[in-house]
Amino acid sequence: MKDVVTGGCHCGNLSVVFHGSKPFEELPVRACQCSFCRKHNVRATADPQGSLEIIVEAPAKLSRYRMGLGITDYLICADCGVYVAATMEDPEKSRTLATCVVNALDIAPGCVAEPQPTVYDGETAVSRLERRRQRWMTAVVLYSTSSE
Repeated sequence: MKDVVTGGCHCGNLSVVFHGSKPFEELPVRACQCSFCRKHNVRATADPQGSLEIIVEAPAKLSRYRMGLGITDYLICADCGVYVAATMEDPEKSRTLATCVVNALDIAPGCVAEPQPTVYDGETAVSRLERRRQRWMTAVVLYSTSSE
């Protein structure tokens, strides 16, 4: 792996570790144009050859928001409100796929490509899963064993 970038929500309940296969600044950054992403000013990226760890300190304070097709979990800290990643299950391959919110990463602004506006209206659940198999990365969500 070429690049490891960390980050998380403001209060520290949700942490992310982005393991990239190439330098972070070479990864495409997308700006989804759905109303949820526009309201959060989301810039997201993924490295299909990399992996993402999402660490949850207090599971009761993890909000999993679903909308649209209802197949994606948007991971938001219930305490500080920061959106850190989106995940979905790939049942055929028994894995979790994810995209990481660039705004939640601890990186300098110049280390990120210019976001490209993207529109996914009209996708079916099947076509969305297939696109994400190509563009998203494998992920694991880890829950802290410490008590709240």
